[in-house]
Amino acid sequence: MQVEVHVQDCLGESSQTKAVEVGDTDKPITAQTWENWFSSWLEILQPNIPPASNYEIGLRLTNDSEIQTLNAQYRHQNKPTDVLSFAALEVECPQPTDMLASLPLYLGDIVISVDTAQRQAQQQEHTLSTELAWLAAHGLLHLLGWDHPDEDSLERMLKQQVILLKAIGIAIDIE
Repeated sequence: MQVEVHVQDCLGESSQTKAVEVGDTDKPITAQTWENWFSSWLEILQPNIPPASNYEIGLRLTNDSEIQTLNAQYRHQNKPTDVLSFAALEVECPQPTDMLASLPLYLGDIVISVDTAQRQAQQQEHTLSTELAWLAAHGLLHLLGWDHPDEDSLERMLKQQVILLKAIGIAIDIE
């Protein structure tokens, strides 16, 4: 399985190799690292996603101002948020087998506010790269139809995020 992640910085410039600076003690997250992470996560989630040989995801790392605009426009909440997901597939949408074999399956876009992620990383006392991975995993689950309208579903989703982060070598405690 191959995953292509299109990473954009907050100025909207496409970046396949540009690193995202994540702090003095943090390593930069390259486009290749994002692709490795999403590939690992999709392999774990494989039984619950439409089968395809290739997947495509858009990832936009932005600021609070832009994400507030998107949040107001699409969720009618005029405030910044940490992550937004824009799924390209309907949850139960069957895909023709021949199409899945020849084209990448576009899952959708994830938008993360680096400003909010930085504040949350400080509050949680972990690195910005850990918080960005946490939010990206959360966004991916939303792209795949997960939701958390109640406490039980939120708990299941958070536990799945812990599993996904553990798979890429990031230990996180949600207690």
